Amino acid sequence: MRNFLKRNKNTPIGRSVRKTRYSLHIFSAKVEDTYEDASEMLEKALARTIRVTERIKLLNLIKLLTVLTIIYVLIFTVISRGTNTGLVLVNDAMELEVIATGFIVLGLNLLYILWQAYLTLRYKPHDLVPDDQLPTCAVIVPAFNEGKQVYPTLMSIVNNDYPADKLKIITVNDGSDDDTIAWMQKAAADSKGRITVIDLPENKGKRNALYQGIMSVETEVFVTVDSDSELLKDTLKQLVSPLAADKKIGGVAGNIRVLNLNEGLIPQILDVSFVYGFEFTRSAQSRIGSVLCTPGALSAYRRNMLVPHLDGWLNEKFLGKPAKIGEDRGIANLLLEQGATVVFQRNAVAFSKMPTSFGGLCKMLIRWARSNFRENFSMMRFAFKRCSWNWLGLQINMIMLYIWMFTPMLFLISSTVSIVKDAMAFFYSAVTVITLWSTIPAFFYACRYGKNESLWAYVYGFLNFFALFWIPPYALLTIHESGWMTRNSKKKQKEAKPEEQV
Repeated sequence: MRNFLKRNKNTPIGRSVRKTRYSLHIFSAKVEDTYEDASEMLEKALARTIRVTERIKLLNLIKLLTVLTIIYVLIFTVISRGTNTGLVLVNDAMELEVIATGFIVLGLNLLYILWQAYLTLRYKPHDLVPDDQLPTCAVIVPAFNEGKQVYPTLMSIVNNDYPADKLKIITVNDGSDDDTIAWMQKAAADSKGRITVIDLPENKGKRNALYQGIMSVETEVFVTVDSDSELLKDTLKQLVSPLAADKKIGGVAGNIRVLNLNEGLIPQILDVSFVYGFEFTRSAQSRIGSVLCTPGALSAYRRNMLVPHLDGWLNEKFLGKPAKIGEDRGIANLLLEQGATVVFQRNAVAFSKMPTSFGGLCKMLIRWARSNFRENFSMMRFAFKRCSWNWLGLQINMIMLYIWMFTPMLFLISSTVSIVKDAMAFFYSAVTVITLWSTIPAFFYACRYGKNESLWAYVYGFLNFFALFWIPPYALLTIHESGWMTRNSKKKQKEAKPEEQV
């Protein structure tokens, strides 16, 4: 091409080519200048937007959205009662939009569950490693007003088959005003000195208690166990083995089952929910190395990946207030943000006490929902900054979490419209959807454990739809609250000494 231009330099063709090249050069220069100007304007606009949005309290935004939603529902109600043709047509159009949106959300959920089922089928727990390959390990058990239950928890750890020379057990009394410290001291005495008791004079929350326990020892791995959980004999070995086998793994989530199954309806339905939430959902998340929540009831962490970041975790604030809930999801987020792998170990089992009353269940679910909302917002800092197949899976999980976060608002609107339009049709549709949707956890539980107990999945489905539907919106409205809710302070009572009760 260059030789051709030289030979035809002074010909009409050559002059035309030179003019064209010059015009293209001028045009590209103008495009570049325009692009730079536009980029500069966009950056300034984004900077202004960020400055403005930083001044907006998230709580106020949430309240505004809720008020608008309620107004929207009231408008729907008024419109649906209209009798003239115009109003009926508008109502039909709105109803069509609501139904279409519902089908889109339903379709996304079905595709998501199929994807999770595929990952779950491919999941396998890590094999046990020999004792000589196990790292040194510290088990941290924080407790506040746990009373007698802390004793069997600590003794189940003492009786584990983890090598005693590699295991330290730390229990932290977080300023309890009942007899918790006495039961801790009894467990320490019965363990022949294997348990170290840290007695904090003031209740500062579970996060601080964990921090004090972690920083009191120097081990390669630390395990968190709730004060109302009991372990199987091989639980610690099973839990720590993935960390010993793969240096990329920073955290391991244990498998939580319900301890007090014989204490009523609620613990039994929660057991089915837990099996689905852990052995289905977390198995799928583990297959892509990004378990979103490592439960405080039983989890293991690689020390050198977390300790450098623990001060920030301890002093974390949300809307200007200290974050006293969601410490387990906060740790999982710290690990995922570093690019560490977080897995689920199905064979590492702990049994935890669950609420037995409806009020206790609501308080627990509200606390979990608040921490989930907070940590989901927090994950936006890093969830979409990496590109890999595993991170694509994490991003899909994040998208679905956000859909589920705001689905209750859609449910509120669609339910109001449907009830006003045809209450019986809504009822029959709701029963059908609940039955079909509850079949998924029921089928999974039946395959894993037993057919009779799996029927509790249907009870939980109806309870969740008709009695617990308000919890996500309420948790979103009160997201600034950090109360534990289920750990009330108790006045000291005259009780029999622990040695007299055991």
